[in-house]
Amino acid sequence: MTLIALLAALAAGSPALAADAAAGKAKAQQCAVCHGPNGLATAPDAPNLAGQPALYVAAQLKAYRSGERKHEVMAVMAKPLTDADIDNLAAWFASIKVTAQLP
Repeated sequence: MTLIALLAALAAGSPALAADAAAGKAKAQQCAVCHGPNGLATAPDAPNLAGQPALYVAAQLKAYRSGERKHEVMAVMAKPLTDADIDNLAAWFASIKVTAQLP
């Protein structure tokens, strides 16, 4: 019983485990202008989000939302996001598989 409680607590605290990537994909449409439809940036000053760890994406979105991290556009975009929205977005971007090819 203790193991089940521990696993449930871990899942609740981890965006990748508790979130809905499909809901994140739908929500990510608003991100596509700068970060691309598949998380690969189209704007030269925007980072790629595809393949980023869910914990990283969630932490950055929460920092933009709170004002801890400053960026004029991202502050506006992150402000209305709920914790569930952020976790879903993080799960979506983390679920995208990215490969690298050496030159």
